Amino acid sequence: MADDLDHPEPDRLDEAPHPRDTTLLVGQDAAEASFLEAFNSGRLHHAWMITGPKGVGKATLAWRIARFLLATPDEDDGMFGAPPPPTTLDVSPDLPICRRMHALSEPRLFLLRRPYDSRTKRLRQEITVDEARKLKGFFSFSATDGGRRVVIVDSADEMNSSAANAVLKLLEEPPARSFLLLISHQPSRLLPTIRSRCRLLRCRPLQAAEMQQALAATGTDLPEDSAPLAALSAGSVGMAYRLLHSDGMVLYSALMRLFARAPNLDREMALAFASRVGARDSDTSIDQVLQMIDLFLTRLARTGVLGPPAPEAAQGESALLSRLCPDAVAARGWATLQQSLSERTRHGVAVNLDPAALLLDTVLKINAQIETVSPAPA
Repeated sequence: MADDLDHPEPDRLDEAPHPRDTTLLVGQDAAEASFLEAFNSGRLHHAWMITGPKGVGKATLAWRIARFLLATPDEDDGMFGAPPPPTTLDVSPDLPICRRMHALSEPRLFLLRRPYDSRTKRLRQEITVDEARKLKGFFSFSATDGGRRVVIVDSADEMNSSAANAVLKLLEEPPARSFLLLISHQPSRLLPTIRSRCRLLRCRPLQAAEMQQALAATGTDLPEDSAPLAALSAGSVGMAYRLLHSDGMVLYSALMRLFARAPNLDREMALAFASRVGARDSDTSIDQVLQMIDLFLTRLARTGVLGPPAPEAAQGESALLSRLCPDAVAARGWATLQQSLSERTRHGVAVNLDPAALLLDTVLKINAQIETVSPAPA
C-alpha cells in the first residue's frame, strides 16, 4: 500500500491533511461513544458502516477506530486485574503503529479505495474487483502476525458490482479477529445484503462553531463573512473546504447566473461555462465543476422537502431554488436526476469524454428537467 503515496489519493481533499493524519475529529462524539460502548461491552460487531453527508468526518472517524483497534491490546486481567475500560479513541501518535499507518505500511491494515491507473495516468472512477480481490491475500499474509486486522473501504459507494459482491462474501464469512469499516455517503445505493450485515454509525452535520474549528485544523484561513460558507456547506467541512479552494464559490455563483432564467437558458452563456473546463490553459477541472453541480442539485432537492435555504447562502439562491423545486414531488424528480447525472458524468470522466461536451450535456439535462417543473420567469 505504501506505493499508493506516489500517486494522487482519491480520499484526500486537495492539499488538506489526509484523514489518517487528522488527529482531531470535531462534532462526532456520539458516534465515537457508540463504538466505545460496543467495544467495552465485549460485543464488538465485525462490520461497521459509517454514514452521513460528505465531508463531516466519516473517514477521520474510520481511521481513529482503526488506530484504536490495532493499538489497543486484547483484554488481559494479569496479576493486577483488568485495566479500566477505555473512554476515548485517542492513541498516542508516538506509537510505531501510528507511524506505519501514516506511511500505509501497517501489515494489519488494508485500505480499499479507487486505484490509480498507470496506463491513463489518472485515478479510476470506481473501486474495481481486482482491488477487492487483494483482500484475500491480505488476510492470508496478515494471519500469522496475530492480533486484530482492519479493513477501511473509502468509499463503499464507489465499488462496482463485482467489487461489492467480493466484499459481501467477506462480510458473510469474516475471518477471525477482523473488522471492516465501510464509509458510505449514500448507503441506499449499496446492496441491501451489505447494509444488513453492518452495524450503523451515523455522523451528523457540523454546527457553525464546529465548522470553524475543523477548518482551522486544516490550516484554512476563514473569510471575514463566513455566513455564506456555513449556509452553502450545510455542516460539511469537506464542502466548505472545496468552496474556499478551487474557485468553489465562484463556480457556484456562475451556476446561479446560468440557471437564473431557466428554462430560457442562455445558450451562449452555457457554451462559455462548459468551455471553461475544456480550455487547455484552464485552472478549473471537470471534477471541480461537477462537485458544484452536485451541490446545486442536492440543495434543489432539499428545498422541495425542507423549504428554501437561508438567503445569505448565495445571492438570489433562495428565490431560484424555490422556483425550481416548489414541492416534494419536484424534489423527488431532482433527487432522481442527481443520481442519474452522477452515474453518467462519472462514466463520462472514466472513458475520457471531452469535458466541455460532458458538462454542456449535463447543463442541458438540468434545463430539460426545469422545463417540466417551472415556467420561465417573467
